[in-house]
Amino acid sequence: MKITKRRFLLAAAVLPISTLSIPGMASAEGDVTISHYFTGELGKAAIDSIAGKFAEETGYTMKDSPVGHEDFKTDILVRAAGQSLPDVFSYWAGARVQFVVDSNSLTPIDGMWEREGMDDVIAQALADSATMYNGNRYLVPAGYHYAGMFYNKKVMDDAGVTDFPSDWAGFLDLCENLKGMGIAPIALGSKNRWPAQFWFDYLILRTAGPDYRANLMNGTASYDDPEVMNAMAMWTDLINRGCFVPNANADSWTDASDRVARGEAAMTLMGTWITGYWNGNGMVPGEDYDFFEFPTITEGVPNAVVGPVDGWVVSANAENVAGAEAWLAYFISNTDAQVEWANVQGALSGNVNVDPSAYNSVMQKASAAVAAAEAFAFNYDLATPPPVAEVGLSMFAQFMDDPSDYEALLADTQESAMAAFSN
Repeated sequence: MKITKRRFLLAAAVLPISTLSIPGMASAEGDVTISHYFTGELGKAAIDSIAGKFAEETGYTMKDSPVGHEDFKTDILVRAAGQSLPDVFSYWAGARVQFVVDSNSLTPIDGMWEREGMDDVIAQALADSATMYNGNRYLVPAGYHYAGMFYNKKVMDDAGVTDFPSDWAGFLDLCENLKGMGIAPIALGSKNRWPAQFWFDYLILRTAGPDYRANLMNGTASYDDPEVMNAMAMWTDLINRGCFVPNANADSWTDASDRVARGEAAMTLMGTWITGYWNGNGMVPGEDYDFFEFPTITEGVPNAVVGPVDGWVVSANAENVAGAEAWLAYFISNTDAQVEWANVQGALSGNVNVDPSAYNSVMQKASAAVAAAEAFAFNYDLATPPPVAEVGLSMFAQFMDDPSDYEALLADTQESAMAAFSN
């Protein structure tokens, strides 16, 4: 499966248009065309609410064309290739933004950044890691997430679990104790591939460390290195121990979350957006669910946390650059908008002026975990270029189907990744 940058764009371009929901991009004066992947009921309602207030305060009107989360990954590349991007769109910080910056599809926002005083609004660590590409500012964060071990409190209470593991030996003991009580320890819904990446991310980060992992993401380290083999061996051991609910590739991330909510499994490794999903289903943070941090494995390895940063960017072909920049500035600077968005999305705000008390108890705990970490790493499919990410995500799905020969799987992955990196 050799994917080059050119083939990736060509493959996207020949997908049936009916599956992509590509709208017309014409923009009337005063209108700002916008597209995003926040299509869930709560997320779409929050966007509409914030956009309405933005229109009242600025006079600009947002012309919205949302696209489903999975389709968006290809849809935006189709539009970039056809130079038919909306004025502003949501995108994931990291390698995906770098990819569209390198294709000359985005407009720098350095002028807006200085004019609106973004250095006094956006947390410096977040600004340093997520907003700058090729020496210019391109992205304003909408919010960011943290991946942890989210669990059903009643299940853990009934199992007598009061202390949660901080190291790998303790985590294995927890899984064995849960299994002994007839409880499936871990739900994983890898039907759409990406939920499996968090296991790969943390196992690499907790054993080889963030510097090695960065080298793997940029192609200077190899998937058949001993460091990756070791991480995959640990993952294989978890599967062979029966720690995962079987047939992970049959479930989506919401299916896995529902298993935990129903008590069919004790926990799932997922991002903080799960809190927005569970809250919307009537679960109470701190009472019905909570999380613990992914355990340490190798002593002396820096503590890194994993998660995505959702952001807003302005397209190179934007007809209303002023309106697009006004949206970016409003979304991150308005603390009421940030609190509304954070509570609906289960996200943390990048605005330093948001009072932490606006978060629920679980999100306050997540914020503290991020603050205490020594490094923040973008999750796999945002840390490596999209064509390479396609290779890795497919490898994770194949691995969950059959982990028995991960050495051969990694050798094939390395060959395909190098072909993608070289084109």
